[in-house]
Amino acid sequence: MEKKVVRICPVSDPGTTYFLQIAWQKDLGAGFDVVLSDGLSAWTGKVPEEDISKEAADMEMEREKYIGELKKVLLFEGGLADKYNFDISKGGVDGECLNFSYEKNLKDVSFRLGSLMLQKVSGPALVISELISYCLDCIKGLHSKNENLQKENERLQSDLDDVQEQLQKCVEAKEELEMELYKRFILVLNEKKAKIRNLQKSLKEAEEAVLETTQARDTMSTSKSKVETEDYDGSTDDESENSTQPSTSAAVAKPRRDSLLGSPDIIDVAPSRKRRQRARNVPRAEPKVALYESQTAAKKRADSPPKSSVKQPSSKEMPSESEKNTGDPEDLFDDI
Repeated sequence: MEKKVVRICPVSDPGTTYFLQIAWQKDLGAGFDVVLSDGLSAWTGKVPEEDISKEAADMEMEREKYIGELKKVLLFEGGLADKYNFDISKGGVDGECLNFSYEKNLKDVSFRLGSLMLQKVSGPALVISELISYCLDCIKGLHSKNENLQKENERLQSDLDDVQEQLQKCVEAKEELEMELYKRFILVLNEKKAKIRNLQKSLKEAEEAVLETTQARDTMSTSKSKVETEDYDGSTDDESENSTQPSTSAAVAKPRRDSLLGSPDIIDVAPSRKRRQRARNVPRAEPKVALYESQTAAKKRADSPPKSSVKQPSSKEMPSESEKNTGDPEDLFDDI
């Protein structure tokens, strides 16, 4: 059987302290026994299961919920003692019975959860001794539990100290490992930086070499282009000079002919004979002059460069060549 002893102060007599003991078998809803004592007298009573069900039905409350409220008010479960009140009033013929009731406070109102009639015990010493014995047993159990908890606490404290010591060692080892790794990392990092700088230097030198090669190639290409341009300009100038040579020779031949024509006439010794011979030879000289001119023109066509590079003689120069080739009839006469 389970028991619970609590101390209460009834509302009707707040100056008097009572000790209330509740005892039950399996569950509080199956019924419970009540023992009330003020240290001098004792009263007992019993609440059956039927009364509990009847009280729950009268209050229109579910039975389980009502049993939960009884645990809160009688066993002080939940630590809400200020929400519940107890009342004690004397009853019976000689006042040997007590009417014990328990209520729940809700803001401005309160409602009764239950009540029962307690009968006075003829030998209260036995009941009071039982209460004291139960309290001593509870104190003893609490002491034993406290000792066990203290031992458990000491063991846990020792384990905590060991764990903290191991943790401190782990922290120190971690810091040492971090320092060692940091030093190694610094060495590796410096090596990588030096390698990167060397690679950057090599890359820069390679880029400069490629740039110099490109510039040299561009310079050579530019020089070659300039040389080709100069050669082309020189060939063009030579062709221009060659094309201007016939006109120059024609111009030189023309003044010569003009000088010959402009010179004073030579006194002919036999003008009549010359005139007769000239009159006979003129028809013969014309075919010879025509044949000579055709051969000269064919030779010029064979020796002349293409039209794009050789400058054709002007229309004014052509008669000069023909006149030069034809010559004066007197010169032809002298040749004949």
